[in-house]
Amino acid sequence: MLAYERVGTGEPLVLLHGLSHRRQGWYPVLDRLTERREVVLVDLPGHGESPELGPGAPAEAMLKEIRLLLDHLGLDRPHVAGNSLGGRLALELAAQGAARSATVFSPAGFWNSGAEFAYTRSLFQVVTALAARLETRSERLIATKAGRALAFGWIHARPHTALPELALGDFQGLLRALPTVERFIKEREPLRATVSRDVPVTIAWGWYDLVLPLYQSSVARRRFPHARHFRLPGCGHVPMVDDPALVSRLLLRGSDPVR
Repeated sequence: MLAYERVGTGEPLVLLHGLSHRRQGWYPVLDRLTERREVVLVDLPGHGESPELGPGAPAEAMLKEIRLLLDHLGLDRPHVAGNSLGGRLALELAAQGAARSATVFSPAGFWNSGAEFAYTRSLFQVVTALAARLETRSERLIATKAGRALAFGWIHARPHTALPELALGDFQGLLRALPTVERFIKEREPLRATVSRDVPVTIAWGWYDLVLPLYQSSVARRRFPHARHFRLPGCGHVPMVDDPALVSRLLLRGSDPVR
């Protein structure tokens, strides 16, 4: 069973992190959500405290495990939100009729070609190789603002604002997820799912996203013309650290039970 936390009261909202991250990546926004939502934070397979990813196509294997967890928790079509890979999975769940709404931040799958995805693959390869070399010095590195900027400038526009203890856990989480990261970056299939107009979809993109560049938001607009689209000023690929207040507002608005 996937590792998870379940806190708060209200409409259920499931939060899915991105590739190489962990459920604690949502902590910067958690306190702003729990008075109005029952929040479920999930470690994806091969990440955090969850078991390794099973055989088969990686995204399909993850979706299967997530749906098993939702069944285990008795959650029938909860609101689902995600970042990066988690955003793609949230849209896939919405397309399968397993989500009441989908709110996604820089979702994966909106590149136009394999050549465009090659940039993202190369970035992950460089970052993971660097992280492996810095492992023995990670505690001293992450303790400083300059070190956090070096380690997380590729995903945050304001990496120095991250709490050192959470940032160190994220760095260690990246190292733990390396086998799963390697499996995913071999894939280059774009997102092909379509979501019914009856399911509210919100898609937001950071202005300074270095992992899945901002131009991909235009692809998302074409693919999901009925969604609500936002661009996030001052935010990178993982915006929860960069602007917790803005991300929280979009999460609450996107999962609003009254439309």
